[in-house]
Amino acid sequence: MARITYSIVPHDGGWAYKAADAYSESFPSREMAIAAAKAAAAEQQVGGDDEEISFQDEKGNWHFEHADGGDRPEATVEDG
Repeated sequence: MARITYSIVPHDGGWAYKAADAYSESFPSREMAIAAAKAAAAEQQVGGDDEEISFQDEKGNWHFEHADGGDRPEATVEDG
């Protein structure tokens, strides 16, 4: 299972949550950033519908895959 960690960090004169190299918008307080990160983590874990996906690679070959809508990552929030 994939795992996503949202870290609370100072950002742009306020506080933000960060996942990998991506930052959220800035929040005026650490508490607001924590609440937003917890909401994002909860939404990240909500499953969806199964889908059939098709895509073309750089060589022009088509690929067809089945995406399991219930295959969601584990998301956590780290403060500090």
